[in-house]
Amino acid sequence: MDLGRELIRVQVRGARGEERPRLPGGRRPYVRAAVPVRPDSMAYNPDEETLCLGTGRISPVPAAAWDYHVSGVRMLELWFERRTTRPEAGTLAAIGPSAWPQEWTSELLELITVLALLGELDASRADLGGGPEISRADLRAAGVLPVPAQARRPASVLDHHEEGPEGQFALL
Repeated sequence: MDLGRELIRVQVRGARGEERPRLPGGRRPYVRAAVPVRPDSMAYNPDEETLCLGTGRISPVPAAAWDYHVSGVRMLELWFERRTTRPEAGTLAAIGPSAWPQEWTSELLELITVLALLGELDASRADLGGGPEISRADLRAAGVLPVPAQARRPASVLDHHEEGPEGQFALL
């Protein structure tokens, strides 16, 4: 239960009025050399824990942040690619900043922190595996399957028969 709460706390990044997540030991990624106007490459130096964006440098970047993958895709590389790949001219996607905005650097620093913390929590998540699997027969015995027909169609306010003042539907 504590692991689930910690994962949510890290992932919502302080959006619920909580303190923003921080790396343990007071570590925090900083811009050590300014990110160029249009960085053309991203690389990681594990010995120095440095993320290189063209000639720009950010450190410390824990290996857990660099190595964090989802469905086989490294998240920092995906983030960088989505911001630096030039879209086809004449499309809406082509309307965007002509240079690297300061907001992207701030976003990247926060992303590094979040990915590093999630990477550290992955070991704890891996320990959760190995429990009993729930079969279809178990779900049928519990009354979860088969799914009722009314649950398969979209909800509608027209199915709601209670009315409020002046014939309006009362949304409870």
